[in-house]
Parts: sequence; C-alpha cells; structure tokens
Amino acid sequence: MTRAVRYEEFGGPEVLQLVAGEVPQPGPGEVRVRVAAAGLNPVDFKIFHGGPAAEAFGGAPGSGVGNDFAGEIDELGEGVTDFAVGDRVFGGKRHEAVADFVLVLASGLHRTPDGLSDELAATLDIAGRTAAAAIDQLKLTPEDTVLIGGAAGGVGVLATQLAVATGATVIGTASERNHEFLRELGALPVTYGAGLAERVAEIGTPTAAADLNGAEVITVAQGFGVPAERITAIAAHGHPDGGFTATGGGDAGPGALERIAAGLADGSLVLPLEATFPVEQVADAYRLLEEGHVRGKVVVTLD
Repeated sequence: MTRAVRYEEFGGPEVLQLVAGEVPQPGPGEVRVRVAAAGLNPVDFKIFHGGPAAEAFGGAPGSGVGNDFAGEIDELGEGVTDFAVGDRVFGGKRHEAVADFVLVLASGLHRTPDGLSDELAATLDIAGRTAAAAIDQLKLTPEDTVLIGGAAGGVGVLATQLAVATGATVIGTASERNHEFLRELGALPVTYGAGLAERVAEIGTPTAAADLNGAEVITVAQGFGVPAERITAIAAHGHPDGGFTATGGGDAGPGALERIAAGLADGSLVLPLEATFPVEQVADAYRLLEEGHVRGKVVVTLD
C-alpha cells in the first residue's frame, strides 16, 4: 500500500486527507519515483480551494495535491534506458506530488546533483523555472537597475540571485524582517506597500522589473517609464492596464533547472526553507504558506 494526500471537496487545508491506496505501476516510458520530499506552491492551495485556478489546472474533488517532488527511482517502465533504479531525481507531477510514489515520464525528470538535498531539489520544478523565465527575458546587463517584487519568496529568492549574477543593481521588495537577508544576497531591500515608488526613487531608477507577487511593482515600474518588454510578471493577469510581459515556468530556457540545481549544490545559490513538515501535518504546511510572508519555500517530507 501507499499513501497520498487527496481532497474530496473544495475548501481550505482542512479538506486534505492522507489516504491509502495501491502502489502504482509504471507504463511504457515511465518511471516510478519513491518521493522523499514535496515542495509546496501557492497554486496548490488555489486549486484545492476551487474557482479559477481549479478550472485552469483541472483540479476537482478526488484529486491529489502538489506538483514539485524529489526522491529516488524505484522501478522503470518498458523502454526506459536513460535512468536506473536508485537514481536520485526531481521533477513535477500536477495533482500528485504529495504522495509516497509518483509515476512520471522519464523524459520529464532531472537528475539531482550530488550535494543537493531532496528537500531543496523538491522545491525547484515551479519556482526554479519561473525565476529563470522572469529574469532571463529581461536580458539584464551591469548597466541595469532591476526592481523585483516579492524578492524573498520562493520564486523571488532565486530570481534575485539570478539578477545579481548579471551584474545589474537589484532592488527587491520584502517585509522588513527579510531586509538583511536580501542584503546578504547582494540586493538593495525596500519595503513594499503604500509609498513604494518614493522609496525606490531614493535608491535608484529602475530600467527593468520582475513582479513575482501581484501587480504593485508593475505599476511602480511603469511610473518610471519602464517599457512593457522589460517588465515581467507571473501573477498579474488581471492588471487592468497591461503594459507588462506575462511569464511563467513554461517560458524557461533549456537547462534552466539544471543550472539552478547545480548552483544550489555548489553553494553559489541559496534557497532557504521556511519550514519542513512531515506529510501527516500537510494541512499545517499549507496553512503556513497561505498566511504569506514565507522566506523561501515550505516542504513536506515523506518517510
């Protein structure tokens, strides 16, 4: 038998249940991964709450939860030759990641490099690709000043470091408790909220922006005259004025996840874990994520 987190009705974290089932068997081209850890993302709870996110991603009562996972291959399907039983891997499987086992196409997996824990590898499928897409599209140079919204969040921490690596001046919005952390990453922190434009102006003049948490930074960047092609945003589809480039993990270039995983393994990148919960406390993990102000990521572990 195996365990998986599921929900039988839409609602808050209280609807999540850890249920038993049969161990799945891989089909042709698939592998079975014994999951060690699953990284949580805001889109997960938006789906099991129901509404537009559930409609967009096909969530429905009876579904599992999560997307990002890491673990070890324990069975190969017919025709799989690029991996072996025992290989450490990470990847994504929508609605199924928070479970003891997931079945995934071998072609969608990534090898976990030595030196990278399963807990960190399990955070990368969505956050890593999204951060790379948001920053790479800006084509930053050392002459740029980039304003990043939500710089201390799961996507923002990685995006901030990718931007710093280009040599650009990086201004990152965050709550005050995360300001010293952002300085350690090489960014100039600024508190979000009313008066943001004035606070940014005291630091520098943005020539590019990446809004990773709503639409506040879009509006501020537009006020500084930043053109739409130099403003990326991941969660602002309802912003009434347009004037930005919507982006997401699907826009990440080839090798983006491997680049970030290698950086985390060798220490040139960091990604803090705000908290780690055993799978039996998955509802508490999602409650923490829903409260916001998380630094980095929240992870659920499975024995």
